[in-house]
Order: sequence, then C-alpha cells, then structure tokens
Amino acid sequence: MGILDNVERGLEKMVRGAFSTGSRSQVQPVEIASSLRRELDNKAMTLAQGRTLAPNAFTARLSDPDFALAQEWGATLAEELCDVVIKHVNSQNYTLQGPVKVSFTRDSNLKPGVFEIDSATEKQQSGARRPITPSAPARQPTRFQPILDLDGQRYSLNAGSVILGRSSEADILVDDTGVSRRHLEIQIQGGQTRAVDLRSTNGSYVNGQRVNGEAELTDGSIITMGRTRITFRLVPVQNGGRQV
Repeated sequence: MGILDNVERGLEKMVRGAFSTGSRSQVQPVEIASSLRRELDNKAMTLAQGRTLAPNAFTARLSDPDFALAQEWGATLAEELCDVVIKHVNSQNYTLQGPVKVSFTRDSNLKPGVFEIDSATEKQQSGARRPITPSAPARQPTRFQPILDLDGQRYSLNAGSVILGRSSEADILVDDTGVSRRHLEIQIQGGQTRAVDLRSTNGSYVNGQRVNGEAELTDGSIITMGRTRITFRLVPVQNGGRQV
C-alpha cells in the first residue's frame, strides 16, 4: 500500500499545474489512477492454466473541461498512469497480452469531475479505433530475473530448484570447507524465492539470521554459508529476455 501511496503522491505533484484550478468539481489524476486499478481487478479473468489475464488498453472518457486539462499536460500524464497500471499488474501477478496503453477522449455527455474508464485486451499495438488524444507510448510491464552474485560471478536462477554446495554434483559449486556437500536449496515458486537449509553442518544465514527450515529472499538479501557471502538480486529484464 505504501508503494501505491508514493506513486499517487508523485503523480498528483507532477500534474498539479494542469489540474490545480482549485475546483473539486474537476477530475483529479489520483482518482483516475485508483479507477485504473479497480478496472484491472474487476476485469481480471482467471485462465485454465492458472494465469490471471487483465486488460492492457485503457481509455479515460472525460468531460470537455477535464479533457482540456488533460491536453495541457499531454502524453506525460498518460505515461505516468501507464506506470500506475504496470505497478499494479506486477503486484497482483496479472498476465497481459500486449503493452500497456492509457489514453484520453472527450465525452460531452459527462459533467466536470465525472469520468469513465473503458478497457480492452489487445494482443498487439494496432491503429486506434477512435480519436484518442493525447496518448502514451505503449509500455511493457517490467520483468525481473532472480540471480545469485557469488564472488563477482552471476548465476541466473532459471529452474524451480537450485542446489548450492561443495559437491561437484551441486547446481552451483561453492568452494568453501565450511559448506556442506548439499548445503542450501533455492526454491522459486509463485513469484516468491526461498532459501531452504538442507540440514547443513554449519547452518545457513539470510541477512544475519539463521535459517530454520526456510527463509524468504528479497532483492538484496545476503546469504551466508561458511565463509561465503552470496547476494540475491532481482534484475530487470528487457523485452526478449535481455537483462538491463
């Protein structure tokens, strides 16, 4: 909730010049941001494979004066609202079939301060079906690749289970006499990563705390095994699977 609050505060501050005539009868950007999240949740659909599909293209229908204010700020406002959508998609583990797009259109039937959100699922970036000005460039949700940083060498965690230890049969070899042959298992499941101690002789530690069974890993977590320190990272990945 704190992350969303920060996004909303930043959005409100950034567009204050375009929306700050002092009238509460006008649409506030934070209200649009909240409606976008509600639209995502309301239209999300669970697929047979266990994935949850959500819409990725949004149009905010605004009254004549509110649309004029949105035009003053232009595509930048739409880009910031794209970020709101992307953060909510990532937090809820939703699946999208295409890039995120947020745009505005005029609806003369609406009163100032009243707006409507239309959403759709678009597989690819195609021509708009009606005039929508301004619009934001399409953005893809950020994907993260879990990695382990060991003595300056990075190991990508591409499997659901990775074994660390002194044995040559371990997935990641740790050359440390204080490390057991099969010392620690890294488990990745449902978007979460856990460190599971495999009854090692000297124990495993995450951020200085001994692992009793298992411990959740977050970006920057420090794993200690014997005299070896390993850093767990979540690295942003660009389209096509390349790390940023």
